[in-house]
Order: sequence, then structure tokens, then C-alpha cells
Amino acid sequence: MGRDKATLRFGDEQLLQRIVRIVSMVVSDVVVVRHEGQVLPPLPPGVRVTCDEIEDQGPLGGLVPGLRATEADAVFLTGCDTPFLKPAFIEQLFARLGGARVTVAEVDGFTHPLAAVYHKDVLPHVEALLAAGRRRPFYLYDEVPTIRVPRMDLEKVDPDLDSLSNLNTPEAYAAALARYEDEGCA
Repeated sequence: MGRDKATLRFGDEQLLQRIVRIVSMVVSDVVVVRHEGQVLPPLPPGVRVTCDEIEDQGPLGGLVPGLRATEADAVFLTGCDTPFLKPAFIEQLFARLGGARVTVAEVDGFTHPLAAVYHKDVLPHVEALLAAGRRRPFYLYDEVPTIRVPRMDLEKVDPDLDSLSNLNTPEAYAAALARYEDEGCA
């Protein structure tokens, strides 16, 4: 993107504010993980902010401080660049967890580690993987009971899979803004 996505404007809020607002519709314990020195937009009271312990460790690296900071039994992990995230999508992933330790969206053979629910007891597994230099989330999915939620189940609550759309380029950001304005989204 070339700049910090968390502070990009999206309607009358910044992207991170939007994601926190959407996630807060489903969960009561919201934790934001940032890198050291990252400036965040103002967040609602009660949202906890913690820092990456080691930067550039991918989704699993962000999961560790997030799990340590929460009192919840399970967490939904997402990035700050999914402006069309749907509460029903998050609810679907939580509903599917059951006795598993992870539920992760899987579409066309690709798992989405930033569209997943992780039980708090995966923390030692994630720490061990990172210590061994194994940063790829599929290593965790191979170690702990994981439910891969397929496209057809996700489409029941998010027909266009908008919750998986993220903004990695200026062009994607511009297209999302145009869509937001066209649809009069809230």
C-alpha cells in the first residue's frame, strides 16, 4: 500500500476504527495488535492495544500478543484492511469452533489466517512454531484440531465473500472507496 492502512480514511472513520466497530458487534473483548511506534487512530474505550513482540512474523506473530492480552476463550483474528467484513461472517466462524482449536475460512484451497477463530489454548503451539522459525499458519493447522470452513458455508452468511476482501494496493483501496460511496455503505 505504501502507507499505514490503519489510518486510511473510509467514509467518516479510519480503517482500523471501522474494523474495531464491526468486530465489536460480535465480541466484547477487542484487542488491537500494533507494531512498536505505530500511530493508531482514536479507539473506543475498553479496546486494548498491545504490541508485536517481534515484528514481521506474520499472522501468527500478531496472534501471540493478542492471545496474551485477552481474557476470552477464543479470538477472531483479522487485519485492519477488510472494510466489508460482515458480523455474520465472524459469528459463523465462532459457531463452527466446537471442540476444535481453530476455525479458518478456506476458499478454493486457500486458507485465510486473518479470517479465523483461534482458541486461547493454541498459544503454546504458536509460540513453539515461531521459536522454530515456522511462521506459516498451516503449520498450526496441522498441529491442532482445525476446521476449515468452506466457501459454500461462508457464502450462506456473506454471499459475495466480501469479508475476505482486503486492501493491499492503492488501486484496491480506491475501488473499495468507490464501492462504499456507490452503495452508501455504513
